[in-house]
Amino acid sequence: MNLKHLAAIVLLAGSAHAAERKTLHLFLSTSETALDPAVASDAASLSLLENLFDPLLRYDYLARPVQLRQNTASAMPAISADGLTYSFTIRPGIFFTADPAFKGQAREVTAADYVYSLTRLYDPAIKSPWLSLFEGKLAGDRLLLEKFSYATPIAGLQAPDRYTLRIRLAAPDNNFLFYLATPAASVVAREVVEAYPNQVGNHPVGTGPFMVGEWKRSDKITLLANPASTARFGSSIGSSSGSSSGTPEDQAIARSLAGRKLPLVDRVEVKIAEEFQGRMLGFLGGQYDYLEQVPESMTEMVISDGALKPALAARGITLYRFPVMQTYYLWMNMDDPVLGGYGKDKLALRRAISLAYDSAEDIALLKKGFAIKAQSPLPPNVLGYDASYRSPVPYDPGLANALLERYGYRQRDPDSFRRSPANTPLTLRMHSEATAGGRLRDELWRKNLNAVGLRVQFITDKKTEIIKASRLGKVMMFESNWIADFPDGDNFYQLLYGPNSGRANYARFNLPAYNIRYEQARMLTHSPARQQLYLEMNQLIHAYNPWVPLTHVISADLTQAWLKNYKRHPVEFTNWRYLDVDGAARDQAIAPAR
Repeated sequence: MNLKHLAAIVLLAGSAHAAERKTLHLFLSTSETALDPAVASDAASLSLLENLFDPLLRYDYLARPVQLRQNTASAMPAISADGLTYSFTIRPGIFFTADPAFKGQAREVTAADYVYSLTRLYDPAIKSPWLSLFEGKLAGDRLLLEKFSYATPIAGLQAPDRYTLRIRLAAPDNNFLFYLATPAASVVAREVVEAYPNQVGNHPVGTGPFMVGEWKRSDKITLLANPASTARFGSSIGSSSGSSSGTPEDQAIARSLAGRKLPLVDRVEVKIAEEFQGRMLGFLGGQYDYLEQVPESMTEMVISDGALKPALAARGITLYRFPVMQTYYLWMNMDDPVLGGYGKDKLALRRAISLAYDSAEDIALLKKGFAIKAQSPLPPNVLGYDASYRSPVPYDPGLANALLERYGYRQRDPDSFRRSPANTPLTLRMHSEATAGGRLRDELWRKNLNAVGLRVQFITDKKTEIIKASRLGKVMMFESNWIADFPDGDNFYQLLYGPNSGRANYARFNLPAYNIRYEQARMLTHSPARQQLYLEMNQLIHAYNPWVPLTHVISADLTQAWLKNYKRHPVEFTNWRYLDVDGAARDQAIAPAR
């Protein structure tokens, strides 16, 4: 072996070691499906997609409240005075990763690629779950809905030249730019779609900061840094330090990332870890660089009296409290003959159920202190959230009992449960998930409702089956949750909009006074005028009680000592492109004792 050959081997070995030092080790809690932006809607697949593909816009990494930034667009769009036309300029020099579909040619992204990608959401053969974001909103899209063809041009999607994309709406939509930041709005290449018919999700070819390396489905996936990535922090993607929250931690991250090419690591090793215990033990053993949302059932393994256990803190592990843009709520079917309707007796029954809910016990015992009481449908970090607003319906079982007595629920069965105003047996039926957590919640609700004389029967099933029955109006009441699709109050208040009954509006609440205010609010940007409408909508919700707002989860997130630049984003699923690792510190921490 000559010296030149030996030197090459040494360099390769050094390169491999350096790559290992720049590897993120992560997990996803569920298996991925097809990695096709137009098709995937599960959290695992979306987490991968936002690292492989590029929408026009992304969120600022550090800004709170959240802000959009240009991504493949060279700047935020020019918007016409009537709010209908959005003009984007695509940055030249963005290329798809190499693929045989391109026949050996470097393939640059153009405006026409975005026209094709957004048109593809309308393809009936795909059945995209994201079509509702655009359907009826793009000018002229009726042509695509009535008789789909990729050859059919519409006024709403046009590419007048190589780098200019013009999108025209049928009516103003204040949230439209949020839709363009979703993975579903990412750019794909027509050549790839046509080269792999019905298999696009198995051949992800994007422009993002990473590309797929090894992929063992439902087990492990390796992402490699895309050498052609044009992303840089503080320019076309990421954040500028001036838009951060101003905390010392954010300022440190901004300094660390300033001007750097993204991603910072060479590889991301992602495992599928569906079991709570496996995730927790894997993190504590150093297999994973961070763990988001410590399971409620395992909180006491790592947290004591609301703080990280000293032994873990001594290892450099850090606990972050992250307010998830999520609302837990109990909805009640307004069409149900037992508790539905708008009469005073039914209103009193629903109000009593709300008054009987003990949020303090829920947060302390079930959420282990990692939640706050929901005062309205809106969680923190959502545009429209009012931190000063307080629900006028507190926990007050005494008032609940008095209300039921006043409105006809006076008669009792021999077992002391209340009867209806017509003196017939009264039984509430609450669906719940057949899980350990579901059983604990059942017991809390049983205790709360029994305390005001209400009998409750629990019907356990898989959540997917409960949702199916809910859409058909066959469920009386169910504790559900909503995670923001985009960070605006409209995404939550639409859950009680009358025309959405049978879809997202499982409560089938249909109150004209609420509907009118919702329609007015959705036409306004975040402003004092919209805040007033939201206040009035909150008051109507609390007056008629189609919901019992429960909690907003505070996620307990853990990071290892060797992980750098970690900050969880309220909307985006991952922050992988911004993360860095100290490989030497990691190796030392997890090395077996000698």
